[in-house]
Amino acid sequence: MKKKTLAVVLGLAVAIGGGAWYANRGPAEQGAAQAQGGGKGKGEQGPTTVNVVAPLRQDVPVMLAANGTVSPISTVDLHPQTTSTIAQVHVKEGQFVKQGELMFSLDARTEAANVEKADAQVAKDRATLADLERQYQRAQELRGQNFLAQSAVDTLKSQVDSSRALLESDIAAVRASKVGQSFTQIRAPLTGRVGAINVYPGSLVQLSTSLTTVTQLNPINVAFTVPEASLAALLDAQRAGKVTVQAFQNNSDKPINGQLSFVDNTVDPVAGVIRVKAVFDNADTRLWPGQYVNTKLTVATLKDALVVPQNAIITNTKGTFVYTVAADQSAKVVNVKRIHGFGALAAVSGLNGDEQIIVEGKQNLRPGGKVRIAEPAVAENGKGHKKGKAE
Repeated sequence: MKKKTLAVVLGLAVAIGGGAWYANRGPAEQGAAQAQGGGKGKGEQGPTTVNVVAPLRQDVPVMLAANGTVSPISTVDLHPQTTSTIAQVHVKEGQFVKQGELMFSLDARTEAANVEKADAQVAKDRATLADLERQYQRAQELRGQNFLAQSAVDTLKSQVDSSRALLESDIAAVRASKVGQSFTQIRAPLTGRVGAINVYPGSLVQLSTSLTTVTQLNPINVAFTVPEASLAALLDAQRAGKVTVQAFQNNSDKPINGQLSFVDNTVDPVAGVIRVKAVFDNADTRLWPGQYVNTKLTVATLKDALVVPQNAIITNTKGTFVYTVAADQSAKVVNVKRIHGFGALAAVSGLNGDEQIIVEGKQNLRPGGKVRIAEPAVAENGKGHKKGKAE
């Protein structure tokens, strides 16, 4: 009896709950049910409002951007080539010097004395050789008259040859003494800027003593790396001619123009990059060794490419595509391929160029869904420029 009563109570509860759910259904749900049945009740969703742009056709430079470091083409650390004392310092720290300009003078008294001694020895050898040559000539005359034995003539001939060799040796010793004397004058090995000077007049210097450095500032290098994937395009651009490289310093928009000068012969297998250099004219010394700069270089140019905003492109598991407005004012899927992205824009293939590309409102779209155009535009930036509302 109790089981029968419980079953009746449960049946009544289910019936009451079902009736309440049906009575309280919202208009939107009823409208959706009518739409599925083919009706056009009050709950039917209207067209989606969208913004569109027209693709822009233009030449698109394919650029590589990287962080670079300014490095001098040449830097020389000056050391003396003899042990001596500094007699005079002819330059100042930070001064620009030309190649061959005198920078330091060392105590040269010992070297000057050695040169004088070597010159005197050469003069003595010349006099000795001249006397032996006269004796040899006289001996040959006497031998012709049979007043002198041939052995005596041969002895004099050997003495002449020995004296001539000694003279040549002492002449070489003079040259060596003059080379040693030249070490007492230290000249600029290249044109550049003088660094910190570490010695003063009277300082004792040795071969290991660093006097200063001279750094070439014009022209100057900028070293940076590019991804391994860009190597082929970079080499193709280099084969085609000079590759322009732009450097930007301190977030400046004003570029400094240079040319690609070096591509390394090995790709870094760990980082997957290759090291390159560009050379820049630096007469105004805008670039400084050790400075960090931003670099850009163009490796190719896409001629007459179609450009659309990046935010118009959709990528999912089905591929890459954009929504366009079909003739019946519905959303149409067009598959595209992103060729090159730059900033808010991208060069793509797969379009004819006369489409209306949906850029805003596409998140609510489904293929074939009705749309209403709000603001047609031209793809000159990420959002486009307004052309006016559709009638």
